[in-house]
Amino acid sequence: MSLRPTRLRRFFYNPAATAGLFIVIAVTALSAAAPILGLPDPDATSLADRLLPPGSEGHFLGTDELGRDMLSRLIWGTRVSLAVGISATAIAAVIGSLIGIIAAFYGKFLDNFLMRGVDMLMAFPYLLLALAIVAVLGPGLFNALIAISIVNIPFFARNVRGATVSLVRLEYVDAARLSGLGDAKILFGELLPNVLPVIFITISTTVGWMILETAGLSFLGLGAQPPQADLGSMLGNGRRLILQAPHVATLPGLVILVLVIGINLVGDGLRDVLDPYLSSGALVSPRAATEVDRALAKRVRGAAEREGAGAREAAPGAADTAGPEATPTGDAQGSATTGGGAPILSIAELKTWFWTGGAPVHATDGVSIDIPRGTAVGVMGESGSGKSVTALSVLGLVPTPPGRIMEGSIRYNEEELLGSSLEQLQYFRGNRISYVFQNPMTALNPLLPVGEQIAESIRRHQDATNASARARAVELMTAVHIPDAGRRIDAYPHELSGGMRQRVVIAMALANDPDLIIADEPTTALDVTIQAQILQLFDELRDTRGVSLLFISHDFGVISQICERVVVMYAGQVVEVGTVDQIYREPLHPYTRRLMACVPRVGERGREMDAIPGLPPALDALPGGCRFADRCDMAIGACRKAPVDLRKVAGRDVRCIRAEEQHASHQARLTKPEPQKDGAS
Repeated sequence: MSLRPTRLRRFFYNPAATAGLFIVIAVTALSAAAPILGLPDPDATSLADRLLPPGSEGHFLGTDELGRDMLSRLIWGTRVSLAVGISATAIAAVIGSLIGIIAAFYGKFLDNFLMRGVDMLMAFPYLLLALAIVAVLGPGLFNALIAISIVNIPFFARNVRGATVSLVRLEYVDAARLSGLGDAKILFGELLPNVLPVIFITISTTVGWMILETAGLSFLGLGAQPPQADLGSMLGNGRRLILQAPHVATLPGLVILVLVIGINLVGDGLRDVLDPYLSSGALVSPRAATEVDRALAKRVRGAAEREGAGAREAAPGAADTAGPEATPTGDAQGSATTGGGAPILSIAELKTWFWTGGAPVHATDGVSIDIPRGTAVGVMGESGSGKSVTALSVLGLVPTPPGRIMEGSIRYNEEELLGSSLEQLQYFRGNRISYVFQNPMTALNPLLPVGEQIAESIRRHQDATNASARARAVELMTAVHIPDAGRRIDAYPHELSGGMRQRVVIAMALANDPDLIIADEPTTALDVTIQAQILQLFDELRDTRGVSLLFISHDFGVISQICERVVVMYAGQVVEVGTVDQIYREPLHPYTRRLMACVPRVGERGREMDAIPGLPPALDALPGGCRFADRCDMAIGACRKAPVDLRKVAGRDVRCIRAEEQHASHQARLTKPEPQKDGAS
């Protein structure tokens, strides 16, 4: 089951586009039904009934200067304007798209020849060019259609060429050539389907302008000729009577306004749906911080204030004399507590959901993780398990829409972050808590030198001059082992290798001496040599700076090199927490065990790597029991009856009703004597 709503549903999530669609459907249906509505002849004159006002008997919208029924002329005129606008758009789209795709595919001389011709057309104001074409061809609706089509061909040609140029150099086009496909099959079988969204988007946003341009030519007497009427000619005829009979000009003007607005709204909605960069379901720009449920924000802030008041009322020195048992290590339902000592970051029962229509997507569903000071905690699991969403929720970086924090608590040094103002979150972001993203190329601004980006972070949180911030940036780049930092400080991201870019991102994270670094799969896109260097760098930073680390990865081998404890997540929940040694030697949850079976081990040449069968559950239709049950080789009937809570087994937290049985079986294997070899005494 797909978590992403269909294109039709996404379109209807946009209320403006939905309203525009209803307008267009209503106007189009009314004009299409003109022959069967029993309307008066739109061209029949009656001087005795001239200039009747709206509401007159037999003429609902009144009459014009020749006594013709306005309602009939509006409906028939709209029919003509729609037909001309849509026809002109279709002609311009076909010719312009062919020019654009052929120019991009063949390039060189043909590209220059076609595009210079398009540039010549675009050098003239399009309306003046249309007037010149109609002046040559002569007045008339058909000639106006040709003129409007010609002046709009360049818009399609330019848009389609721009989209095609980025495709013709891709590997799948080279593969099509190598397989023996001809140019025509590559053009129309490989490239055209990939640029169709661009063509449809351009059509949807152009047809409204086509109707306006046609109406403009008719308004000047160069389009529809008497007795035939379209909206533009009706508006032109009525302008002389604007004071005597304002309805004659006002009514066609209103129809043009409403129709074009409706078409443009539909075009905007189609653009959002068809454009792959806008088709995630969130049709508006995300907010600067993740939205927190208002009731939750009020509740957690109130609790924090009450705790603060209670601390102030306590006797002096009480905080210093409290024993270790006074420090909370988790909630009553079982928390993924990751060690002793007061946690620098405590995440409790976090629920971050995505609202994309229909049922919410439970990206994280009751996640609890504690990170003690000076420790490194690894979070592992398959893609989509909720690792990154958990980390992004800490600093309110989950985009809203569609993300929203529904429940839970996030405390940094006992200070509640949920419900904090944007100014408070910006203080923590990059200052006390830093984030290292997975892809450094998207995390860095491609238009700024890397040194300036590091210095900007320093100036944002410290009282530093440009010179001191730049000097500090050089120090940080040297600290993360970037050679010749004084020269590379002025390099742009594209001038550095992937490993160097990742080091720059780490230097940015260290710019303000944070207490906690969140590293979200920082080595995934790197080769093994650079990966080892980055992991060694994290180890050095922990030793020299004493920072805490939340390290996210799907690779246990990476986590085991720098982390003391491991949190395993599946389908938005924590399923097991333990030390690296515990997880490696005795994984108790079946999911953890299957993950570990996928990790190659040195010295076990004959060991098979067993993939996990099936797929994770859809996060908008979660099962009622254990979420791993359908993929588990140990599942029993009780696993599917009710949700499974975290429980303490062998000194760790496990979300499995058969964890004790697993532990007992493992201990029995350890204590079982090895069979004696033949010939042994």
